[in-house]
Amino acid sequence: MSLSNSLKRADPALRTQWETAPGLVPYPAALQRMEARVADMAAGQAGELVWLIEHPPLYTAGTSADPAELLQGAVPDALPVFETGRGGRYTYHGPGQRIGYVMADLRQRGRDVRRYVRGLEEWIIRALADLGVKGERRDGRVGIWVVLPDSTEAKVAAIGVRVRRWVTYHGIAINVDPDLSRFDGIVPCGVREHGVTSIAALGFRAGMAEVDAALRRHFDAALNQ
Repeated sequence: MSLSNSLKRADPALRTQWETAPGLVPYPAALQRMEARVADMAAGQAGELVWLIEHPPLYTAGTSADPAELLQGAVPDALPVFETGRGGRYTYHGPGQRIGYVMADLRQRGRDVRRYVRGLEEWIIRALADLGVKGERRDGRVGIWVVLPDSTEAKVAAIGVRVRRWVTYHGIAINVDPDLSRFDGIVPCGVREHGVTSIAALGFRAGMAEVDAALRRHFDAALNQ
């Protein structure tokens, strides 16, 4: 049986709650909120949640983070670094970046983490297309990439997830219009050969409300494919 034929589709009755946080949410508070929600979901006491937020400037370290890739001396002022249980390496979060923390129930979505991550990629690609940006996958490189006018490539969105008892958390980060110089303090996601860009740096205008609307528009179709 092929992989695609063996996967269970999401329950059509599944309803995902959406929240958008005002202001900048401190990372420890966000992590505490996600942990609590995941525990409630695993116990059958809460449903899925997509939480759209922004963080104050900070770095996070995934489970594969290499301390040699933290380059704090390359930026004027050091930022706090938070260790987290998500996959991946170092990344930057800050104002102008839309974070989508997705607490999804894979018990209702086929219990297939690779398919779920593929769905997150598709979700970002479809949302970016609505904003005029052509996002693409790259084998061996997590996240969503764009081809620049000089034919080089840069990352416009990152993905990092954690799964506990078949419930996911953490999620995606789309660079809308952040301070890209902050990425100089790390080797983003362990990739030295390619840079980081944003929707604004690519020459497209999109506010958070437009990004959020595009994300909501494409979530169900992308994650349920």
